[in-house]
Amino acid sequence: MRNFHFPGRSPVYAENGVCATSHPLAAQVAIDVLKRGGNAMDAAIAGAVLLGICEPQMTGIGGDCFVLFSPAGSDDVHAFNGSGKAPAVASASKMREAGHSVMPLNTPDAVTLPGAIDAFCQLSENWGTLGIDAILAPAIHYADAGVPVAPRVAFDWASSEATLQGSAREHYLVDGRAPAVGEMFRAPGQAEVLRRVAAQGRSAFYEGEIAEDMVASLQALGGQHTLEDFAAVRGMSTTPISDFYNDVELVEHPPNGQGATAILMTNILSHFDIAGMDPLGAQRVHIEAEAAKLAYDARNRFLADPDETARLAHMLSKDTARRLADLIDPATAHHATSALSEAVHKDTIYITVVDKDRMAVSLIYSIFHGFGSGIASDKFGILFQNRGAGFSLEQGHPNELAPGKRPMHTIIPGMLKENGKVTMPFGVMGGAYQPNGHARFLSNLTDFGMDPQSAIDAPRSFADSVDLKLELGYGDSVRQELSDLGHEISTPDGPIGGAQAIRIHKNGVLEGGSDPRKDGCAIGY
Repeated sequence: MRNFHFPGRSPVYAENGVCATSHPLAAQVAIDVLKRGGNAMDAAIAGAVLLGICEPQMTGIGGDCFVLFSPAGSDDVHAFNGSGKAPAVASASKMREAGHSVMPLNTPDAVTLPGAIDAFCQLSENWGTLGIDAILAPAIHYADAGVPVAPRVAFDWASSEATLQGSAREHYLVDGRAPAVGEMFRAPGQAEVLRRVAAQGRSAFYEGEIAEDMVASLQALGGQHTLEDFAAVRGMSTTPISDFYNDVELVEHPPNGQGATAILMTNILSHFDIAGMDPLGAQRVHIEAEAAKLAYDARNRFLADPDETARLAHMLSKDTARRLADLIDPATAHHATSALSEAVHKDTIYITVVDKDRMAVSLIYSIFHGFGSGIASDKFGILFQNRGAGFSLEQGHPNELAPGKRPMHTIIPGMLKENGKVTMPFGVMGGAYQPNGHARFLSNLTDFGMDPQSAIDAPRSFADSVDLKLELGYGDSVRQELSDLGHEISTPDGPIGGAQAIRIHKNGVLEGGSDPRKDGCAIGY
């Protein structure tokens, strides 16, 4: 229980349903959908699509999603891959010939096909109850009427404004500048797109005038995307991966997401007495940082398109984790052996919903970097993701850019199970940080007995390829001790990541936690 003398937020308790996400309007819409008779899948999709209007720098209908969910009356966890592929003519060799050693961030070369709308339509049809027209109605309303810009959104908007180019500046700036806190943002073009999808389904987005707008806008800037590429977009159901940490089963989405990295990291941490360390002390930060460097190095070597990740079993092997744990020196920091990401970012939204029948949904949805590629379709203002920047241009690499291939993705939804029962959908936004965030959150819960809100609130650290980033919640003595161990210490401009979670208690009560690093909240009824 938190100390009520200090600022903070209490967990949210409710019985009929809870949503936790990064913007209060989206959380409220999700609860409204539940009250109207929709289930958790309906509510999660409704809230997620609205988040593309509330937080357009983080996500939108030109992006991708991954989903884990457990149906009502079941403890099975299903996975859905809503990530798009590279165009049919994509070529790593041509990129190398053009002088590129890594994928560019802000050109059509970085734009992979948007998979989220297809995923939302498929999941609505197969697992929802209300229908896609009802699900999209709230986002259509707010896209037309506008939403007031929230404080964290305004902060991120201003920091990513320079990414916007061409018509994107008309669609996503107000009088040529980033909107201030409390100013209204409207997206009438997206409202029209969503109206058509609501009436006609996925074909309205991937074929006809909307697809033509996207293709023409990309081709005008040198893109090689075609109408055939868009028409062929299809997400797919897949099988989750999992392993145990402190008797709690961590369920992750398989590649091309990086969920295996979180499992490898927790498997490495299991070789250390984390529970015996100070939860806010230097030793815990150090061991976690060293484990992250090793787990992310494996990620960078092995993870790719589902058809190309040949060494997944090796990453998930207990023997692999043991051998990597043996490399960690409790007294000395080592430099990362490879860059954590060719294009580090922190821009994503996450939403989780549990309904009265205990269907649980864990959904993450992103355009990769702030405002994605910075390119928007001319007519409708659909902002394109730059997820292609997740590809490697190294010849022969499993994640090498190739036609019709999915890139390695940083976004990962999470789910926890205890004694075979689903007990917590959760997610930690923050780009490359996400596997580290999953491991830290799970350790906070199980090693230190924190409730979900406290586990979210606790200070964070992250060792990337440059330095060890510490939030301001760490004291000077911890910073000095880590520096003495050999870490290069820095304080990031903004907080590290953002998390949301819902615990399903044995008595049926739901407990929601939401990250104060974002504008959002948990809401229940």
